[in-house]
Amino acid sequence: MPSLKTPKADLRKLYNRTLKISLIVSLTIIIAAFKFSPYSSKSELLKNKPQEIIKIDEIVSTVQKPNIPPPPKVPSPIESLVNENINEPEFGESVWEENDPVPPPPPPRPKNIPDEIPIFVWSEVMPEPVGGLAAIQQKVKYTEIAKRIGLEGKVIVEATVDENGNVIEAKIIKRLGGGLDEEALQVVQNTKFSPGLQRGKPVRVKINIPIKFVLK
Repeated sequence: MPSLKTPKADLRKLYNRTLKISLIVSLTIIIAAFKFSPYSSKSELLKNKPQEIIKIDEIVSTVQKPNIPPPPKVPSPIESLVNENINEPEFGESVWEENDPVPPPPPPRPKNIPDEIPIFVWSEVMPEPVGGLAAIQQKVKYTEIAKRIGLEGKVIVEATVDENGNVIEAKIIKRLGGGLDEEALQVVQNTKFSPGLQRGKPVRVKINIPIKFVLK
């Protein structure tokens, strides 16, 4: 199909030429503006003007000392009021004569009190009643009151046995009543024991002895 536009009406032919002419004119205007600008003359004057030299003086630093009052004067020592010329009394040597009374001798020193013998609560060999506990059980007797009320039970006596097997102290630590406590205490106090041994030597030992009361 043939083109309907005429060659004279085609704008694309003049586009390149118009663009080049526009660039040339724009560059010419810019160069002329920089060259004939009024600021260029002022800058040349500033360059030709001599530079001023500024001197800086050094400032000497000063330190102010605080006003400290002087220390107080030390008072002069007070002279001693004691008269050095005072004569001290002189004591003469004592002389004993035959007629003078003889002072009594000092009292005798008290004899050393022996240390208390230790009592063990446990030893290598514990004390035992001669004949065993059965011997003690055979010695105890029921009281009339305990029989009437039918009292049965156990009484525990704490006894201290010395090196010879004798009871030197006894007390009841568990009671039953009805007169049976006193009966058990009396039987233990009158019982002979084999002494306790510690490292092969007899010692004092504290033991507990149970005594049973049973009606037959």
